[in-house]
Amino acid sequence: MKKTIGLLLLCIVVSSCGTRKKANRKKEVRVEVTIPPRETPKTSPVVITPTYNSTTEYIAFFKGVAIHEMKLYGIPASITLAQGILESGSGRGRLARDANNHFGIKCHDWTGPRVYHDDDRAQECFRKYNDPNQSYRDHSLFLAKRKRYANLFKHKATDYKAWARGLKKAGYATDPKYPQKLISLIERYELYKYDIFDAKKRAQKQQSYSEKHTVQKGDTLYSISKRYGLSVERLKALNKLNSNMLSIGQTLIITSN
Repeated sequence: MKKTIGLLLLCIVVSSCGTRKKANRKKEVRVEVTIPPRETPKTSPVVITPTYNSTTEYIAFFKGVAIHEMKLYGIPASITLAQGILESGSGRGRLARDANNHFGIKCHDWTGPRVYHDDDRAQECFRKYNDPNQSYRDHSLFLAKRKRYANLFKHKATDYKAWARGLKKAGYATDPKYPQKLISLIERYELYKYDIFDAKKRAQKQQSYSEKHTVQKGDTLYSISKRYGLSVERLKALNKLNSNMLSIGQTLIITSN
């Protein structure tokens, strides 16, 4: 009897222990972790910086660009090339090598990339371009869209001497010998031939259609004739004018078929 009671008690103890262990066992929680894909690092724009072994190579490389800019904006190719040679050291100066800046154009209202370089003052801010062609285009816009250079465009594209002096007068450079340096480069490397090329193209174009001019305040027959390379008599004959009187808004024929 005693053995039976003992066995029952042992069974009860073993059973209760097993139940307690099951109650204390923690539930396993499986957490899924999503690892994001590795981002591809963003690459900076490729900066193209050509090299030139001589001024002659520089001219050969950029003459086409200068002529193209002349056709778009009216700036003599000879002036553009001479400024590029002078300001960039024929493409070998620090600004040209590090920033593709061939015209020494400073930051001013520029919001793009920039570099700092000693010029008139220490560590001045200069514009930086991805390639030299951007520098040539910015040079055209810099002159064409600023009022202080407006008088330059009154000169013919073939009058590089007037343009050279006009740039100094408008404040493009502080060097008092700047015009002479440009003129010397133009004549030494015969850069003026690229202006003549454009003048011939323009003459051929003018012969194919009638060009007209709308009279504005301050215009006279003499000033209009000088602007288009005509004589006053020729201008009067084209427009059948009996006097030198003009009125604002009047349309004048400049060339005929």
